[in-house]
Amino acid sequence: MLARTALSVIEASKRLAAYTAVDQHIKPEHSIIGIGSGSTVPYVVDRIVQQGLEANKNRIFVPTGFQSKELILTAGLTLGDVDQIAAIDVTIDGADEVDKDLNSIKGGGACHLREKVIAEAASTFIVVADYRKNSEFLGTNWAPGVPVEVVPFAYAKVLRDLKALGSPNATLRMAVKKAGPVVTDNGNFVIDAPFGRQDMLDPATVLTKIKLLTGVVEVGLFCNIVKAAYFGNADGSVSIRKDDGTLETLAPPSS
Repeated sequence: MLARTALSVIEASKRLAAYTAVDQHIKPEHSIIGIGSGSTVPYVVDRIVQQGLEANKNRIFVPTGFQSKELILTAGLTLGDVDQIAAIDVTIDGADEVDKDLNSIKGGGACHLREKVIAEAASTFIVVADYRKNSEFLGTNWAPGVPVEVVPFAYAKVLRDLKALGSPNATLRMAVKKAGPVVTDNGNFVIDAPFGRQDMLDPATVLTKIKLLTGVVEVGLFCNIVKAAYFGNADGSVSIRKDDGTLETLAPPSS
């Protein structure tokens, strides 16, 4: 009973964050919208659909991976592809963790390469999550570490390099319901590389060091790119952290 209640609170907080972000950022003039990945994103799509057929009839929705592609198609929205669309109005995505400066870790679902391409293609990139993802420093609540997508033939070399960089517990991510490693939508492997607090005080530097390793395709650190993060809280309120340093809290909706 307690587990079900806790889950209900978490799911309600995700929906609250997603609905508020869509209400504030998906406007009638926006025609190309990026849809991210993760457990909060179905609520993003749900709220967009609630805007109505008229609002969505001329919109194109660009997915970050298989999950968001299926959500777009199931909702009856028009599917686009990032290789045909260079500029996006707004992208809304989830996150595994977000720090006080809006740096974020993404890639728990192994979609961070496409997520970053679609985030950077957007004029406005918004993150939605529940209160568990809201941290002062990255690595506080997200224990697995920084997701690093690598070409398969280089994984052993990159694993060694990451350990030398300061992540002695870096490991190749293994699949749960198949033998062998996780394989991304792009046919690559993922290494999870935990770094210590001192390193994560400056995640942009960690990002740069990892990205320079030969064999690395993309790094699940998103630095200096998030415009605002919306966190649904357990009490029904929404905390909004913006890139200008302001923090706003919206009261729970009245019943």
